[in-house]
Amino acid sequence: MGGFGEGIGTAIEGGLLSRAVESGAGDSHGNAGEGATCANCNALFSGHYCPECGQKAHVHRSIAAIGHDIMHGVLHLDGKLWDTLPLLAFKPGDLTRRYIAGERAKFVSPMAMFLFTVFAMFAVFQMVGVTAPTDFAQGMFDGFNDDDKPPSAFETNIQAQITELEKERDGLSRGDARIEAIDSELKIIRKMIGQDEAPTADGTTKIEIDDTNTVVVDPSTEEWLGSGIIKKWQTNPSLMLYKLQSNGYKFSWLLIPLSTPFLWLMFAWRRQFKAYDHAVFVTYSLSFMSLLFIAMSLLSVIPGGGGWAFGLFVIAAPLHLYKQLRYAYGLTRFSALWRFCVLFVCVQIVLVLFLQALLVLGAF
Repeated sequence: MGGFGEGIGTAIEGGLLSRAVESGAGDSHGNAGEGATCANCNALFSGHYCPECGQKAHVHRSIAAIGHDIMHGVLHLDGKLWDTLPLLAFKPGDLTRRYIAGERAKFVSPMAMFLFTVFAMFAVFQMVGVTAPTDFAQGMFDGFNDDDKPPSAFETNIQAQITELEKERDGLSRGDARIEAIDSELKIIRKMIGQDEAPTADGTTKIEIDDTNTVVVDPSTEEWLGSGIIKKWQTNPSLMLYKLQSNGYKFSWLLIPLSTPFLWLMFAWRRQFKAYDHAVFVTYSLSFMSLLFIAMSLLSVIPGGGGWAFGLFVIAAPLHLYKQLRYAYGLTRFSALWRFCVLFVCVQIVLVLFLQALLVLGAF
């Protein structure tokens, strides 16, 4: 029940945020008639809105109106939403192109849609139980090298990973570039499990790999590894996962500035497309992905729905991206296809950058 209540609160927060960046046009009903006086600025006007200050002609003073304002403000239930959602789901390129061209009064703006869908997504995640696990034990690496007790399955797997990496490194010829990568990986693993280190005369730290190889760690790097992010993940992984999830929706807007430059590069020689156009494309695309994850999470709670959720993602996500790319920019099939392939790779890069940003933010 706590997750359900928390999810409702998150949805309300997202709705109010989306309202903060969205125009209120179309919110009221009623006509002031001829020669009415605006209660706000005293201007004479006729129609639904004051032409001077924009205040609604019909001013409510009832409890029912309060309920209407809450539902309307939180869920944004007006014509804009119902005009926007079908296009966002089935004709994203058309929606993007029309909004960029200036047809905006009838559609929810990209940022308002993004805020609402992201917060709604995390609200649904909380309702259905898609949250960070809390059953990690604090100090999960404590006593890893304790000889007085038998190794756990986790310890056995870690040691097997170390052995496999060492075996792979020993089989490489001297000077192979892969040796340095393996040594770095071993260094991090050994640091995480707390294996002994010995300071050298120059103040650096060395971690013994075997009789023939020693990895020397710079003091600043050692501080980063020992007292920074990795240390905090060692001490309390549950808290770090919670902070990772919390920062995920608080800083989800970072996906927009991270993604826009990649899209701009693919159209750098086509001067008719501006950075604003790409930002609108990215924002609407992310809004659809949030809605897709909502549908997937709801499907996953149905018995046997996990496969349907996965199938929905595999089909809908690339198809939507291709259609939006082709019709938003008016591309041929070939132009849209090669840009889709490049964009697919760029998406992986953006996700890695976003995850790294969340890891850094979660450490502070």
